[in-house]
Formats: sequence, C-alpha cells, structure tokens
Amino acid sequence: MNRFLLILTLLVFVLASCSDEGHEHDAVVISRTQGNEIDRAKKSIKAYIQNKIGAARFTIQYHSPAVRDRVIWGGLVPYDRIWVTGAHDATSIESDRDFIIGAKEIPAGKYAFFTIPGKEEWTIIINKNWEQHQADEYKQDDDLVRLQIKPDTLGYKQERLRYDIDQLSQNDGNLQMEWDKLKLVVPVRIPD
Repeated sequence: MNRFLLILTLLVFVLASCSDEGHEHDAVVISRTQGNEIDRAKKSIKAYIQNKIGAARFTIQYHSPAVRDRVIWGGLVPYDRIWVTGAHDATSIESDRDFIIGAKEIPAGKYAFFTIPGKEEWTIIINKNWEQHQADEYKQDDDLVRLQIKPDTLGYKQERLRYDIDQLSQNDGNLQMEWDKLKLVVPVRIPD
C-alpha cells in the first residue's frame, strides 16, 4: 500500500474516533500531496477545514475527489459551467462573524461556494443556498458575491482536492482551493 493511502487511512481512523462538534464523524482534513502519489479510492471523501482569520472562525465543508490519472480542467470539470467546487453536495463556507470578499460584506452564516472555471480566469460565487446537491438547485438570484480571480499554478500535483484557510494579518486572510496543479486564492477581510 503506498504511503499516501496508509496515511489517509490512519487519518480517517483517528478523526472518526474523535468527537469533533459540528462535523460528521467521517469527515477528514485533506493534507497536501507529498509527491506524485495516485489515490485509487473510487469515492470522494467527506472533508473539512477550520481556522480563524482575525476573530472570525471559518469552516469549509466539502467532498474531495481524487485526480486518479484523469484530465481535470476542461475534462472532469468543464470550463465555463457552474461547479460545486468539490463533489456531490455544494461546498459550504461558514463564518461566525461578518466577512468581506471583493467589496461585499457578507453577514455571519453558512453559504455555498461555487465557481465557474475558465481557461484563464475563474468566477468565484458565494451563494445563499448552501444546502443543495451539485448545482441542481443553483439560482444566480441567490448569489451574494461574484468575483473574477486568476488561478495560480502549483509547483506539485495535489492528488485530492483540498481547501485551506490562511491568516495573513490581523484582519486579512485567504480561502484557498488546490487540486491537480491549480491553486485558487480568495482574499478575505474581517471588518473592524
């Protein structure tokens, strides 16, 4: 068994045996890929990340698919179509304080995180309806934020889709998505 699958299995076991208030018992934190491991697991794993930016506690919940030798951008994830930025249910972003993305202040609460991937630029969407399967119930009228962002290239291959929350200064941070060789960084500010 390759090292990545062994570590992932151990992580799932440890997290499943711990009580983590607010998260399903089978959700895990996805680590950065440590090489060119290939994850042959057929299913997308329930995952989450939680961290603070300033005084705000953010939680991102999502399903994490693996690359598994597939063409991701423009293949499994088509360009110019709405995507849940994960698998299965809409990816959710929750904050216990108001936060700002782009020029829009968003009240504390739980929201869906959608994207429209493009070859050069992506549309980032924060939508009121966080509780939906895929984008089946997506309505643009429920969007709170639409923002254009250019993705970055990773210097390595991230086998499983993962999110991260990074604090940069007292009130500034980033919500990040990494998958395959792409990194998407969404700047966030916590109002004073």
